[in-house]
Amino acid sequence: MKKTLFWILLAIIFYPKIILSQSCNDLSIQHEADIVSTCGLMAMTMVHDQNNLPYLYVANKEAGLTVYDISNINMPVQIASVPISSLGNLEVMNLFQHGNYLLLALGNHFANSGSAGGIAIVDVSNPATPTVADHYAVPGSSSGAGVVKAEGDYAYLGAMKSGIVIFDISNVNDIEFVSQFIPDINYPVTNPNPNFYNARGLEVNNDIVYLCYDAGGLRIINCVDKFHPAETGRFANPIMYDPFNLPRAYNNLVVDDSLLYVAVDYCGVEVLNIADTANITLQGWWNPYNCPYNNWYTSPVHANEIQYDKNGKKLFLSTGKSDMMVVDVSNPSNPDSCAMFGSVSNNIGTWGIGLWQNQLFLSYICTFGIPFASDWTGVKILTYNSPAVGVQEQVMSNAISVFPNPFYAATTIETTYELNNAMLIIYNPQGQVVKQTVISGHSNTLYRDNLPGRNILHADYAGGKIFATEK
Repeated sequence: MKKTLFWILLAIIFYPKIILSQSCNDLSIQHEADIVSTCGLMAMTMVHDQNNLPYLYVANKEAGLTVYDISNINMPVQIASVPISSLGNLEVMNLFQHGNYLLLALGNHFANSGSAGGIAIVDVSNPATPTVADHYAVPGSSSGAGVVKAEGDYAYLGAMKSGIVIFDISNVNDIEFVSQFIPDINYPVTNPNPNFYNARGLEVNNDIVYLCYDAGGLRIINCVDKFHPAETGRFANPIMYDPFNLPRAYNNLVVDDSLLYVAVDYCGVEVLNIADTANITLQGWWNPYNCPYNNWYTSPVHANEIQYDKNGKKLFLSTGKSDMMVVDVSNPSNPDSCAMFGSVSNNIGTWGIGLWQNQLFLSYICTFGIPFASDWTGVKILTYNSPAVGVQEQVMSNAISVFPNPFYAATTIETTYELNNAMLIIYNPQGQVVKQTVISGHSNTLYRDNLPGRNILHADYAGGKIFATEK
């Protein structure tokens, strides 16, 4: 029988693995521009276009999704918006880019909102004309949603008190509910206040969800079986609840191989070693204000969202009334703050933070004194001296492996190079892009998803590129 060949070219474009020693004094953080909103249309968080197009997507709460052209970084221009009337009248609280689509976390999650939590998919293949593919409200939810992430064909919604909700998004025009997992709230204390247990921040890597569960600490959820997620690890700093029984809020995190950097409200950043997820340990702690002996209302730091410059070994934190703190984690056992943007006395406060190459984006919210006062909302755009600014293609020689090989549904791409926001691009034989995704680290799973053809793909490495042959 004659064999049909189908060639796919994977171009991997990424930052080089060159980690330069750099003090925070050399960051040279510069303010470039403001995007101004109003307190009735708050800017919650934002993400730069992950395909390296000059656009910024903002979760603008009551205003829905807004899109800005930032090709001139000093003069951002709004070019499009998606109102909440196109999103089931649910406010936009968080967002994540997955290829040519934005996933939106919907539903006001602030206290006593009573809003349902939900998810939407927006096509941004042309950022100037974003189009809603589908949206879905979680039945029975009433505390909104805090975060959304995706991997392969699945999206993971942090739906606050409704836990983690998993969706099949293989058909972007038809979001399908798969399962829901609400972690046990009787940890780290028994008989807790259920209002303090919320699926607030998460990361997903190779079907494992790393969840910030508010007062419930860190939870590790195995989602290999999407219909039956299972908790396989948990951690809460014992100093937080013994003898006070007042665990602080685990808000957000980033994953760095076997380490997690976790933003813990007014208790700074914990560095957790997860090499053994059944025995998670506290490796380091940036705790500048003597938590838990400090006070939520008077603390100058309320760590909410977190971004990580892996090459520079710097954490960037949105920290409420102190705007942004930079923490050096070149020694993870002894993290230390080394730079700051903003002021504790400027009467404005941050909520979200975004990072793209050497660009930082800070979103500010309006609050009325709990736990700090802020009378301005919008986005501030910053730049800094990154140790690895720019994108370059490297010939990887014998530094790449693909397994299993052949593969049908998914395969793992491993490199000896440390990838950082790499752009993985797949072309069809006509040179058209059929799939692209952002990858980081040494090991990444490539899902076949909706690629053409139905047969097994066999991947070969040659000339610095990967070719996949359909048989």
